[in-house]
Amino acid sequence: MNTMDFSAFDFSGRHVAVAGGSSGINFGIAQAFARAGARLTVLSRSADKVATAAQQLEALGTQALGIPADVRQPETLESAFAQGAQRFGPIDVLVSGAAGNFLASALDMSPNAFKTVVDIDLLGSFNVARLAHAHLRRPGACVIQISAGQAFTPTPFQAHVCAAKAGVDMLTQVLALEWGPQGIRINSIVPGPIADTEGLKRLAPTDDTMAAMAQRVPLKRLGRIEDISRMAMMLASDWGSYITGAVIPVDGGLALTGPRDFTAAAAASKRESAS
Repeated sequence: MNTMDFSAFDFSGRHVAVAGGSSGINFGIAQAFARAGARLTVLSRSADKVATAAQQLEALGTQALGIPADVRQPETLESAFAQGAQRFGPIDVLVSGAAGNFLASALDMSPNAFKTVVDIDLLGSFNVARLAHAHLRRPGACVIQISAGQAFTPTPFQAHVCAAKAGVDMLTQVLALEWGPQGIRINSIVPGPIADTEGLKRLAPTDDTMAAMAQRVPLKRLGRIEDISRMAMMLASDWGSYITGAVIPVDGGLALTGPRDFTAAAAASKRESAS
């Protein structure tokens, strides 16, 4: 019987590129790979934030390149991935996690507001995958998309995110079919409510709404960024070498509880504070 090889989680010398990687879950994923020895290319719209993120990653003892790029602007991505590949070689792991969100009912949301989230979440994910493709290691590259539970759970005041993230997950599965013969794997991670992230603060802006969200989770706690980064590392490692096209919830069981109503309470709280 084969023994389990824990050296699979040593990413020394491998190139990991993270789009939307200057903060939150994506930066946490970048930190995990940095601690495992990977070299990082980090992309973000803000030049200041991405420079700071690169410095923080290098403080962990690795090499990091921070490049300002907007997932809605293909030319910036094309240049960024070329720069990263020139410095660190082919991309072994690509993490695509740029996202936008806010609370609004469908009737209160302008077409432009809806389009903004679709452009960042869905079109941005397409742009990242498509423009990184030329620089992905073939065979062997792993692409990880950061999705959201709204992709498969109808959520009030989240029509824009529900639509965009559902598209991201279908994109993941289509690319798994198209790129599988090239030896490229692609999967989606679906985080639950993750503590200490800007996304959670927007959906649960008060202590009461945050406590209610934690209670809705079967495990009765909010997630931690390391819950997501550990899944990302497993998928990128040899242990995940036969997994592609998967949409994997890491949410404490929240997806099992059905349609979500906590966003309605959060939206009501937001209206009360504004009045």
